[in-house]
Amino acid sequence: MLSIGDFARLGQVSPRMLRHYDEIGLLRPEQVDPASGYRYYGANQLARLHRLLALRDLGFGLDQIGPALDEDLTIDQLRGMLRMRRAQIEASLAEEQARLRRVEAHLRALERSDRMDLRDIVIKQTQPIRIAEATGTAPGFGHENLGPVFDRLLPVVLDHLRRARVRPRISVAHYDPPGEDGTLTVHAGFDIGDQDVPESGDVRVVELPRIQVASVVRRGSIETVVSTYEALARWIEDTGYRTIGRSRELYHERPTEEPERHVTELQMPIAE
Repeated sequence: MLSIGDFARLGQVSPRMLRHYDEIGLLRPEQVDPASGYRYYGANQLARLHRLLALRDLGFGLDQIGPALDEDLTIDQLRGMLRMRRAQIEASLAEEQARLRRVEAHLRALERSDRMDLRDIVIKQTQPIRIAEATGTAPGFGHENLGPVFDRLLPVVLDHLRRARVRPRISVAHYDPPGEDGTLTVHAGFDIGDQDVPESGDVRVVELPRIQVASVVRRGSIETVVSTYEALARWIEDTGYRTIGRSRELYHERPTEEPERHVTELQMPIAE
């Protein structure tokens, strides 16, 4: 019989780890001194310990290792376990490679600009959002082009909601891809949740679906939003994603007299 210390040295594990394996039932000692509680192991248990450590080294969880130790696995069963583990490792590698691309993209973004909000670009799944909106056309991007369109569309939607006795939530905008002449179709309105809103010739109700986006929250006047969009587009390209569909803007806070306190979330739909 081997003392717990000697057995630990043979197996190159700590006595503490052996006590843990005993407590969870993976590797019981052959004998326990009833007076002192000291554990003793048989040399034949070294094979079980080696199998345990080998499976642990391959990344199997302790809940998976237990059945593998207690049952006589067939070659096919072991092959199935290893194939599943290989798939898990490959998925993990892909995730880490994608994370590395995002780290590198953040570094490049910081090298191009000292804007702090560019550090906080995240990839996420949006929630579906139901909005009442009006539509107009702008000659292109930029506050000088979009500002007058928003000033015209949002009061139309607000008046419609007021007459329908509906309380608007945050304002939302989304855009169709630019036309060949550079013009931009603008959809601007308000989140209405599940409130009942009739449509009119100027206002319609649409639901923007759940999508995957690259998102950044910026603080300050919307007048400088174009540079943030450009940085966000470069970040998406650097990370190996591509943009798809309509970009969205969520105006979480928009105090009329204090543009420096605006809080705007820019969302660009992306795919691998």
